[in-house]
Amino acid sequence: MQIHKTLDIVIIGGGPIGIACGLEAKKHGLSYVILEKGCLVNSIYHYPTNMTFFSTSEKLELDNIPFISTNPKPHKAEALEYYRRITTSNELNIHLFEKVNSVETLENKLHKVTTTKASYTSKNIIVATGFYDIPNYLNIPGEDLPKVSHYYNDPHYYATQKTIVVGASNSAVDAALEIYRKGGDVTMVVREKAIGERVKYWVRPDIINRVEEGSIKAYFSSSIKEITEKDILIDTPDGQIRIENDFVVLLTGYRPNFEFLKSIGISLSPDEKRIPTYNENTMETNIPGIYLAGVICGGMETHKWFIENSRIHAKMILDDIAKTNQEPRDNEVYSDGSGVK
Repeated sequence: MQIHKTLDIVIIGGGPIGIACGLEAKKHGLSYVILEKGCLVNSIYHYPTNMTFFSTSEKLELDNIPFISTNPKPHKAEALEYYRRITTSNELNIHLFEKVNSVETLENKLHKVTTTKASYTSKNIIVATGFYDIPNYLNIPGEDLPKVSHYYNDPHYYATQKTIVVGASNSAVDAALEIYRKGGDVTMVVREKAIGERVKYWVRPDIINRVEEGSIKAYFSSSIKEITEKDILIDTPDGQIRIENDFVVLLTGYRPNFEFLKSIGISLSPDEKRIPTYNENTMETNIPGIYLAGVICGGMETHKWFIENSRIHAKMILDDIAKTNQEPRDNEVYSDGSGVK
């Protein structure tokens, strides 16, 4: 295994926020590497083919580099092109398809990062891994059947098929509408009593109208209990019913890799939110020299942070790292509400 010289920073995650951290590191003249287990901006690459971002293009920009889109709200392909051009034109030091297996804090306050390809020693670590890789499993019988997916890509695959879409978030609503418009027979199973308020404002009336007219069937205040080869069993306000289907798309959300954070030594809040501990002024965790950036800061509150409002993490972190004298700081507030003196 290749062993590299000691770096100033190892950035784990090659998404937009990881790229932003790389840009800031380069500005400060610090040695760094970005490690990404998949392709460049891997999470965006795995978004649905026809996805339109909620944010306008200027709110997805990094380092004031213009994001020119042909639409008011950019599409997935435009975002892939934008972040790729930023990475290549700035010659960022990024290693793709290199998964981080472990992070160890050494006695000399350095950190050892071991990947599938190499080993790195670094003064600082930035974890910017997002949350899109691990679905929220329902843990029900039949969830592992071949006809079940926790991700959605292209509606053509479900054309003419009886498809169950579980969930009422943006991803579930987009999937239901697109499959319906490709000739699919769509039924939604929604735990809440209505379509979520956080659904994109230009899409929400569309799905409500399709449900009200009967083009898309929907069972609200309902939950799926079992999946078989031919049907599903759901609990509804009117009792249990079975619905015949060909495919089940479980779009019930995703979560950060909490096991990885805990293996590093990062503390999580004891409640169901599982918010990591970090200094809200610097983004440094309870482990000195290890920082968090991007959506991973929200724990299970995956709607709290996104590209638009977490771009600032890169500058906050690199400004802190770049300080030559890091004296003990008073009155710092951590994400768990505690303070230190």
